[in-house]
Amino acid sequence: MTHPLIRRHWGALAVAAVAVAMVVAVRLEGRVWFCECNRLLFWVGDANSSHTSQHLLDPYSFTHFQHGLIFYWALAWLVPRWSWQGRLVAATMIEALWEIVENSEFVINRYREATAALGYTGDSVVNSLGDLLSCVIGFAIAGRIGWRWTLALFVGIEAGLLLWIRDSLLLNVLMLFRPVEAIKNWQLGQ
Repeated sequence: MTHPLIRRHWGALAVAAVAVAMVVAVRLEGRVWFCECNRLLFWVGDANSSHTSQHLLDPYSFTHFQHGLIFYWALAWLVPRWSWQGRLVAATMIEALWEIVENSEFVINRYREATAALGYTGDSVVNSLGDLLSCVIGFAIAGRIGWRWTLALFVGIEAGLLLWIRDSLLLNVLMLFRPVEAIKNWQLGQ
C-alpha cells in the first residue's frame, strides 16, 4: 500500500527522478555544470553569445517550451486515457531523452556542420535543466489554454524567434536534418 501523499504526487516525484537521471547522463557525457566563466546567470538574451546554452535560460529555451506545447497535444491524442500526470511524466521523459541525445558528440558536431551554431559546444547541465523546465511549463500551459490558443502561441513564438534570433524550432529541425545553405547564410547575416 502506498502512502496517500506519494499516490497524490507521484507525477511530481517521477518528474524529479527523470530530471536527476538526465543530469547524471548529461554530466557523464562531459557537459560542464554551468558556464566556464564561473558565473551562473538566470537569463542570457544574446543567441550568438558564448554564454548561450551555458546558463539556465536563453532564447532557445522558447523552443523547449514549444516542445511542451507539442507533447501535451500529441500525448492527449495518442494516450487519451492516461492521466494528466502520466502524460506529464511521459513528456518529461521524452524531453530528457532529447537533452541527452542533443548533447551527444554526434549531434553537437551535426549542429556545427549543418547549422549557424558554428561554435556550439553543447549545453551545460544547468541549461539542460532549464530546457527541461521550459518544456514542463509549456506542457502545463497547453493544458490550460486549449488547442487553438496553443497553436497561436506556437506560431507566435516561431515568428518572434525568426525575427529576433533568425532561428526557431521548425527551422532548427529543418537545418539539422536537411540543411539549406541559403538559410544558413541568412542566419549568419550574410
